[in-house]
Formats: sequence, C-alpha cells, structure tokens
Amino acid sequence: MLRRSQQRLALGVVTLFVVSLIIFTSVQFLPGDFAQSVLGQGATPETTAALRAELGLDQGPVTRYVNWIGGVLQGDLGTSFSGRSGVGGDRSRPVVDLIGPRLANTLFLAGVTAMIAVPLALALGIAAALKRGSVFDRSVNAVTLITISFPEFFLAYILILLLGVIWPIFPSLSDVSPDTPFWDRLYRTALPALTLTLVIIAHMMRMTRAAIINLMASPYIEMARLAGESPLRVVLNYALPNAWAPIAAVIAFNLAYLIVGVVVVEVVFVYPGVGQLMVDAVSARDIPVVQACALIFAATYVLFNLVADVVGIVTNPRLLHPK
Repeated sequence: MLRRSQQRLALGVVTLFVVSLIIFTSVQFLPGDFAQSVLGQGATPETTAALRAELGLDQGPVTRYVNWIGGVLQGDLGTSFSGRSGVGGDRSRPVVDLIGPRLANTLFLAGVTAMIAVPLALALGIAAALKRGSVFDRSVNAVTLITISFPEFFLAYILILLLGVIWPIFPSLSDVSPDTPFWDRLYRTALPALTLTLVIIAHMMRMTRAAIINLMASPYIEMARLAGESPLRVVLNYALPNAWAPIAAVIAFNLAYLIVGVVVVEVVFVYPGVGQLMVDAVSARDIPVVQACALIFAATYVLFNLVADVVGIVTNPRLLHPK
C-alpha cells in the first residue's frame, strides 16, 4: 500500500510539472502587451523596452520559465504587474499577498458547499439504491439530470431571480471582506453555495447509487439478507464499505471542482475569490497572477485525485491483504 501511494505521489509531481509547462506556454499566447497597455499608445519604443526589461519580459521563454518555477519551489509566486504606472513603478504587490485572501474566500465557499453537498448526496444515493425503481428513485434521478444539464451560470441566474428578486431572501451579490463576521459571511455566500451544491450533488448521488446497486447482487450481500439483516444495515455495513473506492473518486473530483470550477459562479455573484481574481488578471494581462491562479487550480486537481487514489487503495481489501 505504501509503495502504491508513493507511486501515485511521484506521478502527481510529474503531472504537476507537465501542467506548469502547459500553463506557462499558454499564458504567452494571451493577446496584447502589458508594457504597451500601461504606457499607452504614445509611448516610445525605448520606454516600452525599458519597462519590458524591468518586468523581465525581454528574457527568453526558457529563462523566464526556470525563474518562475524556481521561485514557486521556494514559495515565491512572483510580483504582480498591477499598480505599475510606468518604468520604475513600485506599487506592485507580491502575488502571494493578492492570492492569500482570495484563496481563503474560495476555500470558505468550497467548504460550505462540501458540508452540504457530500452528506446530502450520500443520503440521496443510498435512499435511491434502497428504493430502486420507486417513484422516489425516478424523481431524484430526474431532478439530478435536470440540474446536471444546466450550466452553472444559468442555475446561478435562476437562483438570483427566485431567491434574490422575486423572493428576496438572500443577497444577489456576495460582497465579503476579511472583516465580515462569520454568520454574515455565511448568509452572503448562500446563493453561490446553493448553486455549486446543485451542480455537484448530481454526480456524487448517481455514483453512490450505481456503486451500491452494483454490489447488491454480490453473494455476501445475499448472505447478509438471508441472515435477517435489515436493508439499511446491509447497505451501511456491507455494501457501502466496499463501494468507497468509486464514491471517493467522484467525491474527490467534485471537491476539486469546487476550487477549480468556481470561476463562473464567482464572476456571476461578484464573489472575491481566486476565480474572480484570475478573470481580472487575464483582462489586465497580469501574467504572474494568471500563472499562479492556474497553478493553484492544477495543484488542487492533482492533490484531490491523489487522495482519491489513496482512499481507493486503503479501502480495497485485495490490495491491503494480497495473500
């Protein structure tokens, strides 16, 4: 088990390295030039070249990548281009200072959503598996298929219309700050959390249902039934522990989505998270911030997939006890 976990970890590191190359290469294709956009159309070629040299944009791509990835390994994500007004400008900030508060906001939104979505998805999946073919099962499947078919921004606007305009229960804009009290922050993030819950709950619920139904025909499940165990105890004590591998994989994937896929939701609700920061950085051609946000998203996916692999190994008796 330890050897397999180490192999997954090594593969994750290699994957993250390859992704960093893709991120760096992709960012180079962003349209426009930051130095030219800051100095304006009236800037002389000499002034533009001086600002590009100050920002390190005049160096070769290999040198810039090595400098960037070397700084990342030391915990330095670079310095934001924003705030510069010309050559010698010193109002820029470290990328870490910009991302830190935004990442905390995104993690808060993801945590609230996960606390609602994961238990609810498991409960609905187990109930649907126990009542397979019933009206409840068909109704839950129909509702989840509908929610999974709609894009995030459509669900967000529908919720804003219903719960923010027609019935003004929650605010339409999730403007939070570091000084916002906890309960007020929770209230302001209710609509984005509800949107994300509706998006991800369908995947987890359907995988839980399918995994349990697939195991219900196993011989040891039949023996438990013949022994007089109740259907709920059969599912919880016998089927669910053996279904954790696929369920953990889909839960990890959706938890990663809560960090990575919140870009659209944060933009719709003007929520000050990493996704909104990345969109603003792309608009401003702030290359260090764009690279840092993309790398955080990639690292999140790699981390959660690694956790899912480890959980799958730990919950597999054939791997734990190969003899």
